[in-house]
Amino acid sequence: MKVFYTPHFKRNFKSLPKEIKKKFKKQVDFLLKNFHHPSLKIKKYDEKQEIWQARVDRNYRFFFLVEKDAYIFLEIKSHPK
Repeated sequence: MKVFYTPHFKRNFKSLPKEIKKKFKKQVDFLLKNFHHPSLKIKKYDEKQEIWQARVDRNYRFFFLVEKDAYIFLEIKSHPK
């Protein structure tokens, strides 16, 4: 699978703390190896637009599309409790 980042995602990612960036990269590695990896807790976020949500950690989530052989990362943000 290929990975693409939207400009919006890149802007959000740039402003994140270093430890969250590191955790995100680890989660992407899991995603590339196993879409159903337990630590990702992947679920469909928007059924109509085919947007998926996955966990970075307890406080952050990332959102992405799956298109053919690519993941397109749309957003990464804190998750309200």
